Amino acid sequence: MGTGQLLRHGTSLRTTLAVMLMLAFGTVLHAQRAELEKRIRRETLPNGLEVIVVENHGVPLATVEADAKNGSFTQSATYEGLSHLYEHMFFKSNAAYPQPEAFVNRASELGAVFNGTTQEEQVNYYLTVPSDSTMPALELLASALKSPIFRQDELERERAVVIGEYDRAESDPFHALQTTMGKALWGTAWSRKNPLGERQVILATTPEQMRTIQKKYYVPNNTAIIVTGDVSADAIFAASRRLFSDWPRAADPFVTDPIPPVPPLTRNVGVVVEQPVNAVFVMLQWQGPGAHTDVPATYAADVFSDVLNQPGSRFQRKLVDSGVWQSLGVNYYTLNQVGPITISGEVAPAKLREAIAALDRELREVVKPGYITTDAVDGVKRRRIVGTMESLERASGFTHQLGFWWSVTGLDYFFGYVDTMGKQTPRDLERYASRYIVGKPRVTGVLLAPETRRAIKLTESELASGATP
Repeated sequence: MGTGQLLRHGTSLRTTLAVMLMLAFGTVLHAQRAELEKRIRRETLPNGLEVIVVENHGVPLATVEADAKNGSFTQSATYEGLSHLYEHMFFKSNAAYPQPEAFVNRASELGAVFNGTTQEEQVNYYLTVPSDSTMPALELLASALKSPIFRQDELERERAVVIGEYDRAESDPFHALQTTMGKALWGTAWSRKNPLGERQVILATTPEQMRTIQKKYYVPNNTAIIVTGDVSADAIFAASRRLFSDWPRAADPFVTDPIPPVPPLTRNVGVVVEQPVNAVFVMLQWQGPGAHTDVPATYAADVFSDVLNQPGSRFQRKLVDSGVWQSLGVNYYTLNQVGPITISGEVAPAKLREAIAALDRELREVVKPGYITTDAVDGVKRRRIVGTMESLERASGFTHQLGFWWSVTGLDYFFGYVDTMGKQTPRDLERYASRYIVGKPRVTGVLLAPETRRAIKLTESELASGATP
């Protein structure tokens, strides 16, 4: 499914679900957006910092999060992986806590659970604390955002930690497939799709490179503060004005240094990765829509994936229930800078060629009228709405989802997600598949054991040609 999911806050989860179910079945058009805009309060400071607050007084906890529009999409090849390393340095020394471990010790005093994540188009940092520690947690977050030190000794330690993550990833057979596929799918844009980064770049990192990232991307007009839970929105806004108003606005990093467009994939590519695995895994990827270029297709992509993934769908009956594939799933990952479409699954070695050929035949059918029915579309839309509402049980999870949407698509997209998704028709899904999947250049990758490859005599050129038995 798409990475993005609609989430919203309610003072009562039961009330929220009741309202959402009513809206999901089309009782009130556009009410979902109005409800979200009422629940999610926002204030933008003069320096451009956006402060977002969602009150939920169900439990005495609060999550304080900072989101930056950073991540691998800002990385040239010489900075590949440094947005991730910066994330590791965030919780280290700063002007208010200059000694090693001082920041971590203060977080522990507050009873905080804290962490950060780096994705393609978002980096977030959060602390979940007892609600009576919300203001000190906000102050702690402000100190890390505004005045990092980047001590050489701490950089060296965190560099070793990141390399440890790199080593663990490399030991995973699927990482080899995903990396090889990614390089083929994105070409010269690979550094901008690779949050983990490259070993040699990470090993050569300097404090000055960290400062370059800070000065360009960790500025108030490229950052959001999101606070959810047992808090007062007015108090959070007042505290944010006090803590962040002296943080100087900077140039828009995407105006001064625009992100280069992703080069289009112009031909089919075949990839074979040999690893000591017991099964044969197949992955097909296309360059899908980006949220800044084809917003309607991103909604259609989510519904399309859900329709094909439903147990009992024609797609699953023909390809999995028939025994041709052992498993098969469809996914679209919502991104601003071109999101990937992935169809992946497991097959028996003797059925590999038959399975790919059957998938190709079925994909040609999905764009024909009647293959995707109105009933199927309506069913998955209802299930998607109900499923996303269940994630509201954890306010911190809602915070992270809200931060993702703010960073990648903007909150306007988030506010209208369910209402717009609810309008999708079979024809919308057919147009999406025709534009991005059927007959379009793709990367076809296979992960298998060396002896299996020798036995079936599989080649990259065969996968690229789409040859059938």
